[in-house]
Amino acid sequence: MRRRLAALLLPVALAGLAGPAATQTTDAMPKDQNVLFWSQDQRDAAFRTMESVPKVVVHTIAAGGPVYPLPEGQPLDVGVDIDAHMARQRNAGLIIVQDGKIRLEKYALGYGPAGRWTSFSVAKSFTSTLVGAAVKDGYIKSLDDKVTQYIPGLRGSAYDDVSVRQLLTMTSGVRWNEDYTDPKSDVAQFNLQKPIAGEDITVSYMKTLPREAPAGSKWVYKTGETNLIGVLVSSATGKTLSSYLSEKIWKPFGMDQDAVWMLGPTGHEISGCCVSASLRDYARFGLFILGGGVAGGEKVLPDDWLAAATTKQAAIDQPGRGYGYQWWTNDDGSFAAQGIFGQGIFIDPKRRLVIASNGNWPTATDPEGVGAAREAFYKAVQAAVDRESSR
Repeated sequence: MRRRLAALLLPVALAGLAGPAATQTTDAMPKDQNVLFWSQDQRDAAFRTMESVPKVVVHTIAAGGPVYPLPEGQPLDVGVDIDAHMARQRNAGLIIVQDGKIRLEKYALGYGPAGRWTSFSVAKSFTSTLVGAAVKDGYIKSLDDKVTQYIPGLRGSAYDDVSVRQLLTMTSGVRWNEDYTDPKSDVAQFNLQKPIAGEDITVSYMKTLPREAPAGSKWVYKTGETNLIGVLVSSATGKTLSSYLSEKIWKPFGMDQDAVWMLGPTGHEISGCCVSASLRDYARFGLFILGGGVAGGEKVLPDDWLAAATTKQAAIDQPGRGYGYQWWTNDDGSFAAQGIFGQGIFIDPKRRLVIASNGNWPTATDPEGVGAAREAFYKAVQAAVDRESSR
């Protein structure tokens, strides 16, 4: 389960990408796109500027307008050694925002508040939020619409029976193997797919997959389906994901810096991966969600969206946890966006709490217990807020 929790479009996102590098590389920068084989030093360099990796191409998510303020609050006594925690997590940045104020903010690994850091699968939660915006705007009529209504290229495939809602909850029932150690897995084979003229590479592969269970009956983590969600949003809106995210959230909410979103080989944002933004802007996205999806005084999401998106819609065989609309949910009402190598946005509405972290774990997933240690840190922060409230 830990491998599935952290897994994302790894070779798909970072191999076989077309086009020149956005900027000149350095000696520390990796010369290939397979992050699994980068050294730790190469990851430290690349995660700060993924657009500088050879052949990586990005779209800009433009910021603009008044910046959403993040005033300093009283330092929060979490009751743990923050420096030791960050060292174990190999955090590049850690920020705690509670009641709209920064209670803790620290940086490491040569990273700072002016820089960007890649998100990996945290981007899944950005993508699902754009589905909500498209529903609010009338581009998507209903989550119960069939996926093929918006992606005609999937017609005649196992996705004929799949609804938008089932894509969001990863309960399509379409067979998928996310095992990165298996060269015959879908996530590995998908990487070898040759683009077909006029068709997104995601559609080209996903339409070949067979059904293994009735739609809606089985949860399986599928990064390929998050890519389909991105294609669906772009098809429905007629806009790139980057421009739609800028229009609906990045500009009106008041993000401080432009972000970037990595493109796949057919020129579409890799919607299961690879938004790069500043730590504070990740926290601001958490505040946007915490505030009910309002940006610039306007409701961006349907009234009932977040209540469904951030609560358990599918069981994941892990006590106390579940899966919503591309959010990992906890039975205490908190929820999180998570990505490999230690990226995360944790949100606790009850305590008006957002914790954003960027990092470079020693390994992509969690054999050394760093994920469990991060969960323990979240609980320590929750307990610290409760202690303050009881005084």
